[in-house]
Amino acid sequence: MSVEQQQETPETCARQHWMGVLAKSSVAALQQRWQALSLEPEYQFIRKPETGLAMLRGRVGGSGQPFNMGEMTLTRCAVRLASGTLGVSYVSGRNSQHAVTAALADALLQERSTQSLLQRELIEPLQDELEAERQQRAAQANSTRVDFFTLVRGED
Repeated sequence: MSVEQQQETPETCARQHWMGVLAKSSVAALQQRWQALSLEPEYQFIRKPETGLAMLRGRVGGSGQPFNMGEMTLTRCAVRLASGTLGVSYVSGRNSQHAVTAALADALLQERSTQSLLQRELIEPLQDELEAERQQRAAQANSTRVDFFTLVRGED
């Protein structure tokens, strides 16, 4: 199975979605919702949280020549549950607890017994918070929007 075919499966798309939500969510919101679930799965570290740098690349005009924009700090973690399910996370910043919680949530979201609970109680509320923040930023940006126009002068 090629990489292109693998990315199109519903399971892969769902996992990409929840991993994005976990990575983009604020640490406080994630920890609050995680603690409310009272889940304490048995796990072992495959890769303890470690912080490093990743190079960010951009493209001129969104589609032009690629260039290095700069570096970003991120923390990664990998855990294996007692059932053998592997969970990974990559989060921006230096918060190792965010990385561990996201990796545990990723692993539990892959298991049928906890998937629907975590989708309902963790991922959907976090997604709603992210969407509300996005809409607030968009509204704030629109409030400062200036429409420029050119007056036609009578001289040709």
